[in-house]
Amino acid sequence: MQEVTLYTDGAARGNPDGPGGYGAVLQFVDSSGNLHEREFSAGYRRTTNNRMELMAVIVGLEALTRPCRVQVVSDSKYVTDAFNKHWIDGWLKKDWRGASGPVKNVDLWKRLLAAAQPHTVQFTWVKGHAGHPENERCDKLATSAADGGNLLTDPFI
Repeated sequence: MQEVTLYTDGAARGNPDGPGGYGAVLQFVDSSGNLHEREFSAGYRRTTNNRMELMAVIVGLEALTRPCRVQVVSDSKYVTDAFNKHWIDGWLKKDWRGASGPVKNVDLWKRLLAAAQPHTVQFTWVKGHAGHPENERCDKLATSAADGGNLLTDPFI
């Protein structure tokens, strides 16, 4: 099974209701030892930081064409803790309800689960804005997309 690393970040200006964007970088090494990379980014007119954090992971996973072992590296505790602290399991058992009421962004959580389904996925948290090269690269992709002129409409905002 191919091993892939997916670095992700999301950004929003005027969070929770301003323009935002996501950035993702997929990396893998082929059998000859060559590094392959693919970048993804897009911006939205009105969105939230958490939605963009989720979109970065979703788009990266949806780009994979066969089952892989994926290491998702994110500075979002919202994303990483949902899996590493098993919040998602509780949300599923309680029909998308958490300790403080209905879970936000259910549309994207469901899409993320569907995108992850064919893969073996692990989530790793890294401190944001701390010099991690790929995290900084994803941050630049996300903020550039948020500041860009060709912004999409988030249908759930």
